[in-house]
Amino acid sequence: MPEMKLIFEDNNLARLLYGDLNKNLTTIEKNIGVSIKARGNELALEGMKHEVEVAAMALKQLYELLKAGYPVYPSDVAYGLRILERSSKANLKEIFLDRVYITANQRVVSPKSVNQKNYIDSIRNNDIVFGIGPAGTGKTYLAVAMAISALTSNQVKNIILTRPAVEAGENLGFLPGDMAQKVDPYLRPLYDALNDMLGREKVIEYIEKGIVEIAPLAFMRGRTLNNAFVILDEAQNTSHEQMQMFLTRLGFDSKTVITGDITQIDLPGGKQSGLIEASRILKKIKGIVFCSFSDVDVVRHPLVQDIIRAYAKKEMKPGKIKSISKPKK
Repeated sequence: MPEMKLIFEDNNLARLLYGDLNKNLTTIEKNIGVSIKARGNELALEGMKHEVEVAAMALKQLYELLKAGYPVYPSDVAYGLRILERSSKANLKEIFLDRVYITANQRVVSPKSVNQKNYIDSIRNNDIVFGIGPAGTGKTYLAVAMAISALTSNQVKNIILTRPAVEAGENLGFLPGDMAQKVDPYLRPLYDALNDMLGREKVIEYIEKGIVEIAPLAFMRGRTLNNAFVILDEAQNTSHEQMQMFLTRLGFDSKTVITGDITQIDLPGGKQSGLIEASRILKKIKGIVFCSFSDVDVVRHPLVQDIIRAYAKKEMKPGKIKSISKPKK
């Protein structure tokens, strides 16, 4: 079996690279199928030639991330391996060191895949961006992070988050309470993302001051959204009329991000999804970018990838959709 040896100059960084009880090395062994033996700042890698090369490349690049001050966790190791397995020319520093936002508890929000990096760059360089792909790929979370970053740097004055109130055939009329209480469960994922990044007290303050608004899509009708960062989540559940209405709300000095998963359409009666229709109608318009995600970009529990692939295979649907346009360089 091919063997390769790696030597790292800094013993302290080497320990961080290995992780507590060599947890990071164990992650590499499980994901790649190589054997890694550590002796001080020296590693011996053994396995199939390609696997050894990928593992060595990952270790070298993760070490460089540590030198740059980036805290490497087992999840980052798994993401890095996934990226390098698909593209040996990928630069983990370029991806992971793109700091979108630092949360209230000092956690760095950054892209974890090539597609996520392209998505972030697309939002920076364009006023309308679509993020289309399966659950867990960071579409909404990264969009919210970009919105908060734009707000705190005074690029916009408001953040507006909206979703269509359509979920798996359920009917709002059967829920208890007034209209605000009825739609609240549908908007909860947006609150969760905000609370995670800003902290609950700050979110409440921003909502009370009108700086952040979270509302069902129907409430957008008739408005002009100026100087705002607008996010439409779960857009696969919009109708033709709703999508057209939403897209024409955009005012001056504003950005909008539309996210959705075309494999999870809950519209009644086989109604055409406004998101799918928009991807056909708008694909040639300059300044509108469509970013595609697949199971490879999932940043949840590793089993989520397998679940997405299993369902995609059973339903004879691809795990990803074809990119409609590429982000500007």
